[in-house]
Amino acid sequence: MKYTQFLVLLCCFIGTSQTSITASLIDSKPLKVDSIVAIDNFESLYYITNNTFYKKTKNKTLNYANVQLGNITSANTFNPLKINLFYKDFNTAIILDNRLAEIFKIDFNTKQPYKYVSHISTGYDNTIWIFNQDLLQLELYDYKSNTTRATTMPIQSKVLDLKSNYNYCWLLTENYLYTYTYTGSLLAKVKNEGFTAMGIVNETLILNKGNELYFSQPEQEQFKSIALPQLLIKQFLVTNQTLYIYDKETLTQFHLKIE
Repeated sequence: MKYTQFLVLLCCFIGTSQTSITASLIDSKPLKVDSIVAIDNFESLYYITNNTFYKKTKNKTLNYANVQLGNITSANTFNPLKINLFYKDFNTAIILDNRLAEIFKIDFNTKQPYKYVSHISTGYDNTIWIFNQDLLQLELYDYKSNTTRATTMPIQSKVLDLKSNYNYCWLLTENYLYTYTYTGSLLAKVKNEGFTAMGIVNETLILNKGNELYFSQPEQEQFKSIALPQLLIKQFLVTNQTLYIYDKETLTQFHLKIE
């Protein structure tokens, strides 16, 4: 029932409502990194700088680098025990543990059948979601058994972003936003009205359009704009009810409140 309400929300994500979402400033601090990846419930900061992946806690900083694979295209810490790094130029993914030790390497160039991958995201168990650029389809790939557990119908428009949790996967393209179950079944297909990036918290979806953010919760009926001060949004993250906005020089932290 909860997710049915969420689907209704997706189908009417632009509209009017008496519900408003406000963001109260908590903190703002200087930060100079190439890209922030995540901030967890323990305030550990995951980021990329100089093509090195870092995990910074209150007590220490860990890092992982693999210069042989070129630049890090993306990183995903949804499962902190199976962090995945993607190196698109070498068509390779690396799985790290919570100490950033390498536990698995996935070289798609050597797999049969061959897979040319453009995006990856975390799945359940030993799986990752991958977008197969040759077949133009989303696949749930089991990297330990080298098998594909689920596939979707071909996607014709350019992929902008891919996000997932253990139950669902969201694929944002230039034309549409797709929502899939963990088995690859299509739940919703909504026209993209200018969104370029996504974030998720449980089943809450946040989308970026220009310097504005929109989000919704399952009990709402449409996406609502988050009331924010004028900020340059280069990246954004959400952990529970905390929103982080990064402009490449300053990391600003807000508390989200629904009124």
